[in-house]
Amino acid sequence: MRSFLTAALVIIILGSVLVMGASYTVDETEQAIILQFGKPVGESVKAPGLHFKLPFVQTVVKFDKRILEWDGDENQIPTSDKKYIWVDTFARWRIVDPLKYYQSVTDERNAHSRLDDIVDSFTRNFISENLLIEAVRNTNRRMESTIEEETGFDTEGMQQQIEKGREKIRELIFQKAAEAMPQYGIELLDVRIKRVNYIEEVRHKVYERMISERKRIAEKFRSEGQGRKAEIDGEREKELQKITSEAYRKAQEIKGKSDAEATKIYAESFGKDPDFYSFIQTLETYKNTIDKNATLVLSTDSDYYKFLKKY
Repeated sequence: MRSFLTAALVIIILGSVLVMGASYTVDETEQAIILQFGKPVGESVKAPGLHFKLPFVQTVVKFDKRILEWDGDENQIPTSDKKYIWVDTFARWRIVDPLKYYQSVTDERNAHSRLDDIVDSFTRNFISENLLIEAVRNTNRRMESTIEEETGFDTEGMQQQIEKGREKIRELIFQKAAEAMPQYGIELLDVRIKRVNYIEEVRHKVYERMISERKRIAEKFRSEGQGRKAEIDGEREKELQKITSEAYRKAQEIKGKSDAEATKIYAESFGKDPDFYSFIQTLETYKNTIDKNATLVLSTDSDYYKFLKKY
């Protein structure tokens, strides 16, 4: 009985090993090929789930089914107008034929190497065939007004017409690169230009030119501001003079009316009692001309002294 149980246990273990060696699973995000003694056999396995193979003889190599990324190196490329620029590109791709992919590039590292060669090559070709402005701009849309346009100074490339533009160049790079990828079992989904920049030597000149342009624009705005300030000051001064003149005229009118009214009142008062009016006016004269420090030298018959002498 013990021998029977031992034999049964051995059979179960061997069966489990055979079953495990003969089966494998493919995830939703994976696809696979079967290798027999290191060589691919059969068709690619793209359906997820449980699959079978010959144990010990065949092995499974799995590949990612999802969209993968490629980020190229920044390359220095001359344009057709002899301007050297740095161009940085990236792409998205996926494996569509695992068998051809394995036979041509084997793994993702080699796939990136092929993408480097192909995408960078077409990028260099199309950039070098076009002017710098084609690689930088997309349309002939007029730029915002600058001091150069207003003064007739033609900034470099401003009057050049865009025939292709950056987006069209990108599409051409993508189309040509995509045509070269099926032989590797790869589908190229997209290629984008991440960045375009001048080389270091030219970049400093561009920055200096930009700074100079900004300074000229700032100076223009300052000049316009000073002119507007002078105009506002002139209008303010003119308005102030107008207001002052009008106020002076009204004040003189009021003063004239007041003096006339006062004269009328004085005349009426004088007509009613000339002596009293003379007395009041003399007292006002005393008040305005004599203070505690004043000294008067008068004769006894002086009119100025008559009321003091009389009363």
